[in-house]
Amino acid sequence: MNKIRVGFGFDVHQLVADRPLWLGGIRLEHEMGLLGHSDADVLIHAICDALLGAANMRDIGYHFPDNSEKYHNIDSKILLSETIRLIAERGYSVGNIDATVCAERPKLKAHIPAMQQCLAQVMHVDVDDVSIKATTTERLGFTGREEGISAYATVLIYKED
Repeated sequence: MNKIRVGFGFDVHQLVADRPLWLGGIRLEHEMGLLGHSDADVLIHAICDALLGAANMRDIGYHFPDNSEKYHNIDSKILLSETIRLIAERGYSVGNIDATVCAERPKLKAHIPAMQQCLAQVMHVDVDDVSIKATTTERLGFTGREEGISAYATVLIYKED
């Protein structure tokens, strides 16, 4: 019998000028990027939090603190890879990911397959196990005003007995 657990993650970062925009492990052409200690990839950060939460291992800030030079401008794919290693140490594997990115612009639909491929490769899962959806907030709130981007992720992890 397998032991299964579910986790939920959320992240948000402010959009600013003079920063690259990284989402789902890929760089997107856009006039603004996300502000953060790392590359500020909100989608990967939400997935990391969901994975860590499912394994009852606290959160991304606990493992990768934003006051550590070690993580300054780090590629978030490295954080995701390390998160996969951390949960594997507890005997867990990824079942599937279901994530949503909230952004007015840039439009993300055309980039989702590349994000899925990138994340699947980093997590060593089939691309079919990585669901990514994009939505807007219909111009409401900070997302609608294009002040930031947020992401939500739900994950299933399992441990084989």
